[in-house]
Amino acid sequence: MLKIKVNESDTYEVRQEKNQWWLGETAFDGDIVPLNGTTRGGGWYHVIWKGRSFNLEVVELDRAAKTLTFRINGQLYTTTAQDRFDLLLESMGMSNAASTKVNEVKAPMPGLIQSVSVQPGIEVHKGDILLVLVAMKMENAIKAPGEGKVKAVRIKPGDSVEKNQVLVEFE
Repeated sequence: MLKIKVNESDTYEVRQEKNQWWLGETAFDGDIVPLNGTTRGGGWYHVIWKGRSFNLEVVELDRAAKTLTFRINGQLYTTTAQDRFDLLLESMGMSNAASTKVNEVKAPMPGLIQSVSVQPGIEVHKGDILLVLVAMKMENAIKAPGEGKVKAVRIKPGDSVEKNQVLVEFE
């Protein structure tokens, strides 16, 4: 079972029993079809539910934070999900126990540092671009995994890095 909160106000329970999805006590008897160019976790979908047709665009998906922002027929919705483990932790008063503090950012692949956007002492927010790593002729923006203060920057533009090399440390 999932507990889904929509736009920080309405809460729904979603569950799957055998091959049937349920929204509260209502069975989902519609159809969802990915449209051309849709990739896993993003893109456009066509939804038919209760005899009505909807166009759904996935705007942003953050699997780690369990958040999804999507647009249905032009209206924007933001959802957060809690699975059974999140609900168990919450019932035990430990809802923040599942979050982990990140102390460093490592290179996801070997490459060349093109630019660095941070310096020690700077406060960053989740999603802020820390640096750009070029690998296989592709620019990869490496983003902050959470909020924090930069303790050290271990690289500079022009440096070659190996996979799992520490790039930025946080306090």
